[in-house]
Amino acid sequence: MPHDLARQLAHGFADPVHEGQAVFRAAMEALSRPGRIRPLPTGLRPPAPLTPELAALALALVDADTPVWLDAPLRAEPAVAGFLRFHTGAPIVASPEQAAFALIADPARCPAFTEFAQGTPAYPDASATLVLAVETLSDESGPAFTGPGIRGTERLDAGPLPADWASRWAANHAGFPLGIDCLFVAPGRLAGLPRSARPVTPEATPCT
Repeated sequence: MPHDLARQLAHGFADPVHEGQAVFRAAMEALSRPGRIRPLPTGLRPPAPLTPELAALALALVDADTPVWLDAPLRAEPAVAGFLRFHTGAPIVASPEQAAFALIADPARCPAFTEFAQGTPAYPDASATLVLAVETLSDESGPAFTGPGIRGTERLDAGPLPADWASRWAANHAGFPLGIDCLFVAPGRLAGLPRSARPVTPEATPCT
């Protein structure tokens, strides 16, 4: 194995059990408390354009039984797939609809939600989770959401995202319990938006 490739592949979690468990808990808490930003520290140094935060969630959430889809920038760098296979054993799939997890380095060009697995009435949990590396992440502005795990409303602003993101999310929630879930990562931070999060229009904002 070439020295440079071996060096890249070696940079996984320093303490795989404890670091993996901490990232897993952070992801589950993010989805159970939609819109709340929490810290996601990581010392990972994956091959670009895979960010340390995308890599941390992949190492914590996927394994050999978890098909993963990579967006175009991640697919364009062979070292990314090599890193993920080496550390997780996850199969890299060619089509979004085959994926349990999708890693997205260019969220502004995220494919339509309907291209991903939506689950079935019998198995709604057989849907995809999208992990998007955004540049900005704030819970002080942006669209408001309500639903399970949210007291009153929570705001979440992430970007860049596709121009039709709001209508995508409204349609995604309308199909509940089917639909995709999203995790947003920015440098050192993480937030979640499960399909149960309902977008709130100004006139429908509940009292807090």
